[in-house]
Amino acid sequence: MSRAEQKLSVTEKSRPSMLWTPLLIIAATALAVEIPFLFLGTPSGHDVEFHLYSWLEVVAQWKQGIVLPRWASLAHFAYGEPRFIFYPPASWTLGALLTSIFPWTIASCIYIWITLITAGVSMFHLARRWLTPRDAIFVAALYAANPYHLVIVYWRSAFAELLASCLVPLLLLFVMKAVEEGRRAIIPLAMVLAAAWLTNAPAALMIHYSFALLIIFFVWQRREPRLLFIAACAVALGAALASFYLLPAIYEQRWIDIAQAVSAGSQPQDNFLFVHTTDPDHDAFNRLITWIAILEMAVTLPAAWAARSLRSTRRDLWITLAAWATACSAMMFAFTNVLWIYLPKLRFMQFPWRWLLCLSFLFTVFVVTGVKRWFARTAICMVALLVIATAWHRAQAPWWDTSADLREMEDNVVTGAGYEGTDEYTPSGADGNAIDKDARRVVVEGPAHAAIRVSQWTAEAKTFTAEMSAPDRLALRLFSYPAWRVEENGRVVQTATRAGTGQMLIPVQAGANKIEITFIRTWDRTVGAWISFLAALGLILWTVRARRHQAVPADARGV
Repeated sequence: MSRAEQKLSVTEKSRPSMLWTPLLIIAATALAVEIPFLFLGTPSGHDVEFHLYSWLEVVAQWKQGIVLPRWASLAHFAYGEPRFIFYPPASWTLGALLTSIFPWTIASCIYIWITLITAGVSMFHLARRWLTPRDAIFVAALYAANPYHLVIVYWRSAFAELLASCLVPLLLLFVMKAVEEGRRAIIPLAMVLAAAWLTNAPAALMIHYSFALLIIFFVWQRREPRLLFIAACAVALGAALASFYLLPAIYEQRWIDIAQAVSAGSQPQDNFLFVHTTDPDHDAFNRLITWIAILEMAVTLPAAWAARSLRSTRRDLWITLAAWATACSAMMFAFTNVLWIYLPKLRFMQFPWRWLLCLSFLFTVFVVTGVKRWFARTAICMVALLVIATAWHRAQAPWWDTSADLREMEDNVVTGAGYEGTDEYTPSGADGNAIDKDARRVVVEGPAHAAIRVSQWTAEAKTFTAEMSAPDRLALRLFSYPAWRVEENGRVVQTATRAGTGQMLIPVQAGANKIEITFIRTWDRTVGAWISFLAALGLILWTVRARRHQAVPADARGV
């Protein structure tokens, strides 16, 4: 065996360890983030009940044979809401899967651990392109445990946004491939953009706006307008792949109170850095997130300036990343309010400090490329931990759930008692504050007497009989929504909505009445599913054709 062959053999044998070492370090870092869980319980952040109840509800509907849930039947204390039409499916599908496999009391901890590992691996996959193996491992571990991730884990419990952080490094990776390889990057870019839509809508807006900024800067620096065509194709294909979610979510907004998503307290002008409101709890968290944001800006911008090695080798990339960091930082301050008002859909990001999702990625990149000494890197990490610990004690401490709290949530789903709904997903005309939480599933609205027997009451199908003494209307423990189809004795009937509560009212005749209620597939869901199917089919055929073309020898292709 020649010396070159021996060297190649050694390299191939060491390759598994080169892959396992980063993974083990990232996994250990993610595990270290969760050490306080052992002593304090499970973090109970702002969105924890929304996500955990969604997971439990999805598992319950899977047991009913509903593969892709649409109606959250136990929201608003069992009056329901179309939550799963509007909230992207990636996080609640993963959470429900973990809930069905592992004990309920640790499902969220496992979710956080897996997501942080995935984010670190995503960063490592990008970083190893231009960093040494040691630096690539460090930046991956730092990204997994970056300050904003800690805020999400301990104060926000925004599980979908945490999952979306895995996509930010991949966005830059495939934008760079688009710059270097052209059209070959359209498919991976489209898959990242589609994954963003299917993970978290505010994060998808950030990723798409960041994508536009990156492309514009590379076009400007390289004078390559073809990148605009590549970007347009990727955006269109990504939207088509996610159309089974996007089209219903866009079309059916007219059937819910979506404006509540940007009501007082949740609108951008209430959530810029250093802003004060009349809500002390809101302001306490705003102080905490302001400290974290200023910390990352104070490190990122000087580190970006110090990243001379990146400037000398890839000046276009350095300028683009520095501009991205500057834009992310600026968007968190009140002087950009005009952009939040007029840029399409940007206000539905709600919180300007959400740009920390992208800034934290750039923070980790520039710490490694701009700060070469390990002592200085360690000092930055220690200062970040000190700022977080200070915010923990001086601004707002995290909240915690015990195992008993989590079991109570599980009991609310198992018993059918339900849970609080979401304002922006409440059907139009309904009011979750006016409902009777102890109401029966079916009652007579007027003076008539009735013998009511419920034979089926699942998330998307309800069947019962009503023996009426006189014509009247039945009031259901169910909010009206256009996707509900009601049949009375085999004939489709028009329902009404009770003023004040939004309950469904069904007119019935004297005598025997068999009522069947079904949550149907509306046209927007059907069309969206077909668009996604055709886009995926076209993508598969294109990939197969491209691989076959590459497999053909160059001389056979006439090259």
